[in-house]
Amino acid sequence: MDATASVLARDRTATLPEIAAAAQVARSTLHRYFVDRERLIYETTLESIRIVGDILASAGTAEGPAVEAMRRVITALAPEGDRIVFLFADPAVLRDVPAEHLPDSAPILELIARGQREGTFDPELTPEWIRIALFGLMVKACSEAAHGNIPRHSIVPTLTRIFERGVTAG
Repeated sequence: MDATASVLARDRTATLPEIAAAAQVARSTLHRYFVDRERLIYETTLESIRIVGDILASAGTAEGPAVEAMRRVITALAPEGDRIVFLFADPAVLRDVPAEHLPDSAPILELIARGQREGTFDPELTPEWIRIALFGLMVKACSEAAHGNIPRHSIVPTLTRIFERGVTAG
């Protein structure tokens, strides 16, 4: 499923043989576990949602000043860039996921609201707008890195700088 997320993050039209090649397995091996491409994508979506949720849980979004917590979130999510692009670049990926399995945006929204109360994040922007901006920036940065247009090591400092300059109060 790692290979599926990586391949589809770069090319949404990738075929099962292309995914199998990236995973270094035979197409028949994929078919033993997944009846078709749609099932593979669905299972990869659920796994990616779980991984992103685990990352957010371990990032300590409720700990310390909001700006520091947001830096931890960005730093923790960046290595999973292919999964971020896979999940959030195309809204169709999440369309068929039951509501109870969708990504939980509460930790990020609570962090942003806390940052607004602390005077760190602009109170004139809604927490939802800031969340969308954060993930939009993350998707773009990770996509550019996946295509070799920017170095992967530059994602965290660049994204942090752009995000903080764009949503900080004052």
